[in-house]
Amino acid sequence: MDFDQLYKEQFPVVYRYLTGLCGNQALAEELAQETFCRAIEHSASFQGKCRLSVWLCQIGKNCWFSYLRKTERQAGDEALEQMASPQNVEEDLLLQENARQIHQRLHALSEPYREVFTLRVFAELPYGQIGELFGKSENWARVTYYRAKQKIKEGL
Repeated sequence: MDFDQLYKEQFPVVYRYLTGLCGNQALAEELAQETFCRAIEHSASFQGKCRLSVWLCQIGKNCWFSYLRKTERQAGDEALEQMASPQNVEEDLLLQENARQIHQRLHALSEPYREVFTLRVFAELPYGQIGELFGKSENWARVTYYRAKQKIKEGL
């Protein structure tokens, strides 16, 4: 399969996944492009143990985390300047705290809960495909996703 065909087939999956992660279509498109650049650079590391879309989404997730680390360093004083009223400050802090807690809970999950949750929510993969990736049944994927969701809720 040539790169153009691969890109046309896999870009929508990676883009949807990244849009789910970051909530910003323009940023998701930029991150998806970065994902494919990194995939080309590291194509030799793809061992075929999972679907190509899953491998690309993992690269995309790493691109997203790299972006977050980079922007967190730059955010500092800019965030304080943008907050206009005390009400906005309070609302923003609550939203940020909630998002931070969810993010922490998600990344505190053990495997396979974290990966199943990520594949279901962000990559929008069907349970059958998730089960197939792990060599398990569709029902296993459903139960694992449900348990992951419960573990995240417990921490909030």
